[in-house]
Amino acid sequence: MAKKIVNSVRLGVFVLSGLAFLILLLFMIGRNKSLFGSTYLLKAKFENVQGLIPGNNVRYSGIQAGTVKNIKIVNDTTIEVSMMIDTEMQDIIRKDAIASIGIDGIVGNKVINIVPGKEHAELAEEGDVIFSKKPIDTDAILQKLSSTNNDISEIVSGLKLTVQRINSSTALWELLNDETLPKEIRQSAVNLRLTTSRAGMMANDLHTIIADMKAGKGSVGILLKDTTFAYNLNEAVLKMNKVGSQADRLTNDIGTIVKGIQEDVSSGKGPANAFLKDSVMVKNLNSSIDNLRKGTDSFNQNMEALKSSFLLRGYFKRKEREKESEKPKE
Repeated sequence: MAKKIVNSVRLGVFVLSGLAFLILLLFMIGRNKSLFGSTYLLKAKFENVQGLIPGNNVRYSGIQAGTVKNIKIVNDTTIEVSMMIDTEMQDIIRKDAIASIGIDGIVGNKVINIVPGKEHAELAEEGDVIFSKKPIDTDAILQKLSSTNNDISEIVSGLKLTVQRINSSTALWELLNDETLPKEIRQSAVNLRLTTSRAGMMANDLHTIIADMKAGKGSVGILLKDTTFAYNLNEAVLKMNKVGSQADRLTNDIGTIVKGIQEDVSSGKGPANAFLKDSVMVKNLNSSIDNLRKGTDSFNQNMEALKSSFLLRGYFKRKEREKESEKPKE
């Protein structure tokens, strides 16, 4: 009886041990633990692991390379992730490799992806901390996608309303059904081409004119290129300035003379005062003018008398004949 009890206990222990081993084996297989291969430790630091847990896969350039061993919070901004990497990757992964957190599939588990760096650094060793890249925030992506969907919905609603208005617009359909419209559009295109061609011809002509001007051709080109003309123009300007200066001096002299006359008139001295204010001098001057006029009349009368004299009559007749001969014949 006692022997039977011992056998039963041994059988139960054996069954429980086998069950525990089987559970442990299934757990390790489920976590992708290496049961028969050796590994080495690498670390990476992130600001946010976004749901990464121990046992998630680690891949190098898309190839399974190990699993996540431990996740430890270093401080409020840094989280350290320890990774168990297969030793066969020890000759491949270098210290400048970059680790990032991704998703295994579209909605699968989190996974750490390691990609090689740009520089040819040394190989990573046990316990090294490799570089990390900020993971993509899937929540932010989903929020942005939701906002984009809302914007698209509003755009579609507006487009639908626009189409409805177009369908209900009789004027637009009349315009589209107008058979003369294509002809008018074609004629407008022809006119536009003609205008463009003429504008090009005008531009070419203008370019030619400017080139001729630069080469000194034509009147404008001569004016621009002729140094003699520029010299003469400068000389003319200098002469005009000189004439202006002389005119200023003449004006000053006239002003001085006028001022002297005004002073003579005001003071009662000088010939100007005598000529303008002395009444006796004015009477004498008028008397002299009358005598001069009378003397002139007497001289004319004497000349008429001499013409009638027999001594000078022949002389004056000869002079009249000479005058008559000098007149042009009709």
